[in-house]
Amino acid sequence: MEKDVIKKIIVESQEFIANVELVKRDYAVEANGNYVLVGQRRTGKTYFMYQQIKEGIEKKSFTIDQILYINFEDERLIEFKSTDFDILIEAYKELFSHKPLCFFDEIQNIDGWEKFVRRLTDQKYRVLVTGSNAKMLSREIATTLGGRFIVKEIHGLSFKEFLIFKNVKLKKNYEFKEQRFEIQRLFQEYLFYGSLPETLQFNNKKEYLSNLFEKVFNGDIIARHKIKNAFGLKLLVKKIAESTMDETSFNRMKNIIKSSGTSIGTNTLIEYFGYLNDAYLIFSINNYNSKFVERETKKKFYFSDTGILKLFLFKPESMLLETFVYNRLRKVFGSDVYYYRENTEVDFYIPDRELIQVAFSLNNYQTREREVKAIARALTKIKAKTLKIITLNEQDTISHNGQTIEVVPAWKWALADI
Repeated sequence: MEKDVIKKIIVESQEFIANVELVKRDYAVEANGNYVLVGQRRTGKTYFMYQQIKEGIEKKSFTIDQILYINFEDERLIEFKSTDFDILIEAYKELFSHKPLCFFDEIQNIDGWEKFVRRLTDQKYRVLVTGSNAKMLSREIATTLGGRFIVKEIHGLSFKEFLIFKNVKLKKNYEFKEQRFEIQRLFQEYLFYGSLPETLQFNNKKEYLSNLFEKVFNGDIIARHKIKNAFGLKLLVKKIAESTMDETSFNRMKNIIKSSGTSIGTNTLIEYFGYLNDAYLIFSINNYNSKFVERETKKKFYFSDTGILKLFLFKPESMLLETFVYNRLRKVFGSDVYYYRENTEVDFYIPDRELIQVAFSLNNYQTREREVKAIARALTKIKAKTLKIITLNEQDTISHNGQTIEVVPAWKWALADI
């Protein structure tokens, strides 16, 4: 790798970051911490780095000359190998006399990156790295990094952040004023086109999201894992989208795909699910009531972004709403989010804390009765302090068998603390 190319990239990056304009997001970090930033593509990991740099400069903690920022998706680094890592530090030191703060973007593209960044931290460098691959959280990497890094997942925009990006400031008691109609309209945009910050920049949001999906699908999954049956995998993604809200099994999914004329083995199918999870496209949750073996074979699957989910659906409203609720719960509670299924089904359960049903509308009497009775039956088996039904726009309080169930519009729930 030519050192002059690295020097050019270092200087260009410093000039760009110094002048970039940001909408700040509320992420707390340790001032001297080393971080591995993970998450789906385009959630804002790079801008998180920019924000840390610009805030440090504003506080006079360091200057822009002290920044060594490298984006490993830069086409000039296509031939970069693990043996070239030392050139980064050498190139910087030939330009500046400081000890740099190291920011490495999409570093998972280079095999062996873990040992290099660990060596840097051993030498008392501060290091932040990003990656769009969930395997950066694997046990092996955690062992290699030796506890020197804090792993932080960068999510898409919350609805609060979405409003900030839209330059909308909530008025006091907004839910009782005319502004609530604007909030409802913006929430539907957020629901239909997802939480990825870059989406806001495009008029043709569907085209942007479609191109992003293809990049992840073809680059991060097909090419990286050398998958030959690309059609089978894409068909799997479509069937997962169509099965959102429903418990499903690997065997059921295999049979659905087989019925379309595409043969795929169970073990291959399980591998494919793993690849989709590694790319932060799809996550799964378990039935709180199921036995260990069943937890591994029957699950519910959710896309990580409603905008990408919508690409695969014709009438998506209910599925988008439930997916939005799941993603907000996952952001707060991580893996401690379940569904409950035993002679009834409740969409989400936070153990000993909350039962949540999601219903696009309760205007239909049968729907209302079904959702309320499902919560009531679940309460005979498990404990919960609060009970909710999240709808698109409806609000109510339901009393049933001495229990209070709060009906909350999704846009209002999205702006409340949980």
